[in-house]
Amino acid sequence: MEERLNRLSGGFVSLNHEGNILEANQTFLLWMGLTEEQVAHLHIEELLTAASKMMFHSYFYPNINLYGQIDELFLHFRDMQGSSSAYLMNAKKYVGPNGEVIDCLVIPMKKRMEYEIELRGAKRQLEQAYQEKKEALKKVQALNEEIEQQQQKLVQMNRELLVLSNTDKLTGIANRRLFQQHLDELNRVFQHEKKSFSVLLIDIDFFKKVNDTFGHAVGDLVLQKLAEILAASARPEDHVARYGGEEFVVLLPNTDIDTALHIAQQLNQTVRQSDWPEIGGGLTISVGAATYNADSTVDSIIEYADQALYSSKRNGRNRASHYHYIEK
Repeated sequence: MEERLNRLSGGFVSLNHEGNILEANQTFLLWMGLTEEQVAHLHIEELLTAASKMMFHSYFYPNINLYGQIDELFLHFRDMQGSSSAYLMNAKKYVGPNGEVIDCLVIPMKKRMEYEIELRGAKRQLEQAYQEKKEALKKVQALNEEIEQQQQKLVQMNRELLVLSNTDKLTGIANRRLFQQHLDELNRVFQHEKKSFSVLLIDIDFFKKVNDTFGHAVGDLVLQKLAEILAASARPEDHVARYGGEEFVVLLPNTDIDTALHIAQQLNQTVRQSDWPEIGGGLTISVGAATYNADSTVDSIIEYADQALYSSKRNGRNRASHYHYIEK
């Protein structure tokens, strides 16, 4: 060994693949209280404390074989007098003419007393953990199962909460909250791309009479069936929602005035021609349509659709009106 390496301020130890010490510098020998003759017959783990031996065995060998080096491994070495001290070890695999060796640089860590106390505590816990290995494993498995169950419950609760927050409970279609989100999004698209869209506001004609005559349970069935008809009649890009009470709303992306009115009139016809055995006769709707333009806002387009709906009702119901064509 070169004199500079032999007198290095840090300890140097060379190991074979099994962990036997091949050589060590004078610095390391002095720290351990060993002679060259004594160290030549030692395994590196014989100089480690129990906790460090476990760390060395479980961490050092797998990582040196996998990566070829170890950086800053914290260990406790025990000298020949039985005193243990903390050291930091760096190691690197070297393949030379005489085969493969592992060169280790050992640096003392005397100022790490707090860490030493923590490590001793960890040692006691580790020894206890080994004694209670089976029991601890069962507890961990039970805990993991409980966590998994609670996570599944939480996921399901979040799903239900999302459905409740965006879906009308009675009809199963979107509620007013989700409709408003879609309306705001189309408004943002219009501001950037000038893509027009339309809104249909729909009201069941004489719905109060349905409730008064047949009861609210039948009234609910009528609302559910109308929601199904509107959803089935919608285009893939449309958004159908219950707006409140017996009012429904349909959001029509990329739809101009005449197209919106045509769609509204088709809905009039579809509802009128549907079977309504729940009430022993027919059912009609009134529709008000409005189309978004450069002067519109998310509030005004609803107001315009409402005015068009009022025009449909005022002119005999069972019809569709567009704000663009009604008397102002």
